Amino acid sequence: MDPAQDPPYPVSVVPLLVVMGVTGSGKTTVGAALGRRLRVPFADADDFHSAASIAKMSAGIPLDDDDRLPWLRAIGGWLAEHAATGGVVSCSALKRGYRDVLRNAAPSASFVHLDGDIEVVRRRVAGRPGHFMPASLVASQFETLEPLQPDEHGTVLDFGRPVDELVEAYLAAAPPHPARSRPAPPTDPRPGPGTPADPGE
Repeated sequence: MDPAQDPPYPVSVVPLLVVMGVTGSGKTTVGAALGRRLRVPFADADDFHSAASIAKMSAGIPLDDDDRLPWLRAIGGWLAEHAATGGVVSCSALKRGYRDVLRNAAPSASFVHLDGDIEVVRRRVAGRPGHFMPASLVASQFETLEPLQPDEHGTVLDFGRPVDELVEAYLAAAPPHPARSRPAPPTDPRPGPGTPADPGE
């Protein structure tokens, strides 16, 4: 059955989700499917990059955190605009600091972390002709990844499962969405010395 034809999922408050994970984890596909199932808008974080960042990635140059900060703020702005009506956005959000920027803009946002086997991602990325993230850099994505911490509101799913199963697993496991609260103090997402850069979204 087409997920768009399914009845809306009954939630006590509107869902505001960030589907996160390394490149090749299926964020865009799963995020779009969740948006259809939940009957809320979906946005792909790649569409929020500046022209300069797109040119940089196209040249094979990893973005740094100075590049990412305005991008994260733009995604956070989209989430804030959809806080009352619901929305789903795909975003790598690999570091706690990145997620803090999003939460500062939209405190009610929850995260769906697509996690799993690095070899699955290697195969997927290797099959993407022309993608800015070469398969050789996949390991650095996993090294950069900071999993959701106990105080972060979210759900972890295995990206090796079919999309339909992932959507159903989220709907079955989703915890109650947090009440809206005052934004947390802004967090500087720039890493400390020696922190590996996330070379792609």
